[in-house]
Amino acid sequence: MKRFNNKAAIRLLYLTAMLTLFYNCNGDDDSDDTDGNWVKKSTFNEEARSSSSAFTIDNIGYMGTGYDGDDYYNDFWSYNMDTNSWQQLADFPGIERSSASSFVIGTEGYMGTGYNGDTNEELSDYYKYNTATNTWTQIADFAGSARYGTVAFGSDSYGYVGTGYDGSDKKDFWKYDPVADTWTEIYGFGGDKRRDGVTFTIDNNVYLGTGISNGVYETDFWVFDLDTEEWTQLEDIDEDDDDYVERSNAVAFTIDGKGYVACGEYGGSIDTVYEYTPSTESWVEKTEFELYARRDAIAFTNGSRAFVALGRNGTLYLDDNMEFFPNAEQDDDDN
Repeated sequence: MKRFNNKAAIRLLYLTAMLTLFYNCNGDDDSDDTDGNWVKKSTFNEEARSSSSAFTIDNIGYMGTGYDGDDYYNDFWSYNMDTNSWQQLADFPGIERSSASSFVIGTEGYMGTGYNGDTNEELSDYYKYNTATNTWTQIADFAGSARYGTVAFGSDSYGYVGTGYDGSDKKDFWKYDPVADTWTEIYGFGGDKRRDGVTFTIDNNVYLGTGISNGVYETDFWVFDLDTEEWTQLEDIDEDDDDYVERSNAVAFTIDGKGYVACGEYGGSIDTVYEYTPSTESWVEKTEFELYARRDAIAFTNGSRAFVALGRNGTLYLDDNMEFFPNAEQDDDDN
């Protein structure tokens, strides 16, 4: 009996060693296959905050408004990608707010809508920012219902704002014509209602996904052709069980012809990052955001570089700023 137990023990130790070796070898595969590196950049100069609004023109990111848990803001800043520095600009002229929308037409930025909790109101006013003169001009109010948590994007000729929350979740879309200073509703979006979704633009195509509605994370994924103004549904972002792209309150950006969705909220703040390749309609997980997991951050992107900044994790409001290199090897020493 004693001899049998010794042999059994030896077999058990051998089996355990082999299983451990197998697990470790296979566990390394995920890290080996996950590319991307985050590099810490200049911290934002003023109060940490979340739910700001941002846009990029050339190599300059612009951001303003936001909320820090106590106060709403209407200050406005630029971040220079080349000099890695922040500069305060002329204040956003509307009431302080969070969760505003913004887009770019040509070389001018536009910002509006949002929410002010002090007055408990959704907002519809909109403004144009002239980068050459550092001045704001009020334009026609957004023609849809006053709201926050929208998605917004621009082209060379028009701006587009849609979805969001006005007391209930929305799915309508509106086009702004800067020449006529008018908003016109456009039709054809067959997706679900949502707030706090994201878009990223590749060439003349705008990709829209994520967000939440009535407590359900939306998984439908769409592309909008800026030339034809037609929507096309793509494969849902949860089609592959290995991918967990669904979330709300994330950021999205474009680098070298690929789209990225990062951070956000999924039952709590998250730090995962996914890369989308249009030619294969596929998602690949990249290195997670290397500082705090967060929601309600901002992103700057000029198409070849991208930065993620600010946001919050629970009641912790953040002022950091990171640049993402999607094809680099992850390195902890540059943070």
